[in-house]
Amino acid sequence: MNSSIWLIIVLAGAAIAIVFLFLAFRALGKKRLLNDNPTSKTQGVFIGLTELKGTAEADNPLVSYLAGVPCAHYSYKVEEHWSRIVVETYHDSKGNAHTRTRTESGWKTVGSGGTAAPFYLKDDTGILRILPDGAKIEGKEVFDKTVNRGDPLYFDKCPNGEVANSTHRRRFQETAVPLHTALYIVGHAREREDIVAAEIAYDNAAPMFIISMRTEKQVTSGYGSRVWLWALLGLVVSLGIAVAWQFLRPDQSVTVWPAYAIAGGGFFFVFLIGWIWAVYNSFVNLKQRVKRGWSQVDIQLKRRNDLIPNLVQVVEGYRNHEKETQVLVAGMRTQLSATPPGVEGPDFHGVVPLLKATVENYPDLKANEQFLKRQRSLVETEQRIALARDYYNDIATFYNSRLEIVPDRFIGSIARLKPLQLMSATDFERAPVEVRL
Repeated sequence: MNSSIWLIIVLAGAAIAIVFLFLAFRALGKKRLLNDNPTSKTQGVFIGLTELKGTAEADNPLVSYLAGVPCAHYSYKVEEHWSRIVVETYHDSKGNAHTRTRTESGWKTVGSGGTAAPFYLKDDTGILRILPDGAKIEGKEVFDKTVNRGDPLYFDKCPNGEVANSTHRRRFQETAVPLHTALYIVGHAREREDIVAAEIAYDNAAPMFIISMRTEKQVTSGYGSRVWLWALLGLVVSLGIAVAWQFLRPDQSVTVWPAYAIAGGGFFFVFLIGWIWAVYNSFVNLKQRVKRGWSQVDIQLKRRNDLIPNLVQVVEGYRNHEKETQVLVAGMRTQLSATPPGVEGPDFHGVVPLLKATVENYPDLKANEQFLKRQRSLVETEQRIALARDYYNDIATFYNSRLEIVPDRFIGSIARLKPLQLMSATDFERAPVEVRL
């Protein structure tokens, strides 16, 4: 075998090893993305990549094709078994022709299908609409049965005709996402078009969209296993080509460095560079999510600020504002942005204590439709502010933890990344305000 052919083999082996490394780093990136993304509550979902846990619910659920299970998604497949005897001719060492028979068999798909419909994810804070189109859906097996031709199911759920060489056996399998089952969802959150609320839907720019009945630990462990599998395959290919080159190269008279040592060292060097790249990108993504979490606090404070004038207009019809109340409301309207933790800023107050005090002094407000609507909106806003603060603290904690964990901390030190201060409840929202009306 000449040198040019060997060169082609070596380059092909190197290309295959690089492909395996690419697959390993892609799995590593997804694993770190899942590990670094805190779980949100349905009422605390904001725009962007979101991780959720809850149960599947629907007002008008689907009914699976085979099992008849109420569900949000189902997928089925019907296979028919076939078998045939093949006669083939071959020649022996003397050139004489002979014939022999062998049996071939297998399963052929004769029917398949499935569908998914919008559903709601429910947790302890509320519900959130999920649009499953485009998602990687991991359900559970709800039907698996193999029947003979005499069984009524044989022709009931698939075409009447049979495949060639059929053995008159059919296998029916179905997976589904039944209602009320626990789900783990990672996807892009966007604003709904019909109401002021968020929903999870496919987005081409989102790194992943998963709807799984597996737990978060099982999903991340799966990606971790792929990292090591692809990396090991890449190493095996590299060493295999290197060993072959070492002992079968055309010119054995020339002394060279052990090829397997060069290949192994090169592989680990490329793996190290790729790992540094993945860790640094993970830090960048984390930092961007921290910024997004902080911006959500500002957005919710602005939302509360916009609702207060509407509440005031309703309340003014029932009482004359005292100076103390006017000053307090004016102070809350200045909270258009949150003060970063550790930085001196305005004292934050909750709206709900003031609202309760007003209602107690003016009972007629309890029957006013506009007041009740504003009250519900403000209570919800206060909850969303708390959720936004919790989300910021969660993602900032993930970021700070990465800066302390070995070996990630070395990359953080090289990039001069600093830990972030958390937002404490005492700094963000003070004790309830007493108002006399």
